[in-house]
Amino acid sequence: MRNNRKIALMGAFIALAMVLSYFESFIPVFIAVPGVKPGLANIVTIIALKELGLKDAFVISIARIILSGILFGNITVILYSLAGAILSILAMSFLSKIKIFSVTGISIIGGVMHNLGQVIMASLLLDSGSIMYYMAVLTVTGTVSGALVGILAGIIITRIDFSGKN
Repeated sequence: MRNNRKIALMGAFIALAMVLSYFESFIPVFIAVPGVKPGLANIVTIIALKELGLKDAFVISIARIILSGILFGNITVILYSLAGAILSILAMSFLSKIKIFSVTGISIIGGVMHNLGQVIMASLLLDSGSIMYYMAVLTVTGTVSGALVGILAGIIITRIDFSGKN
């Protein structure tokens, strides 16, 4: 992929991820689990990981987290999101390379790892390991969200040619 095209695509991915993050903030959470969100912006991360590779997916995700955090959140939101994103992207990248899982399977692992990264950050910030018990519930929500995100990302990947050859 030519450099100019890649930069433009990355900018579009960052913008789309920010729009999805903003949209997600309007979705009411009806379950009694604080902070649980569907993770719609991770659709973009998975597509970027698959189409552009680890480095570019990482840049897109970090840029989206920092910009969204500045615009719509605070430093704590940024810290939690960064911890989740780093662990999630590394796990998804590893699984992508060993080619055992589908896009949906990779996304499910990403969702669970994102939640684990956030719980680890919370444990460090609160200086308490007792919050790790929260992972039982977050594993279920991460699996459901990851499946939804993975299915959507898989559909998009199969229907859109990101190479620019057509």
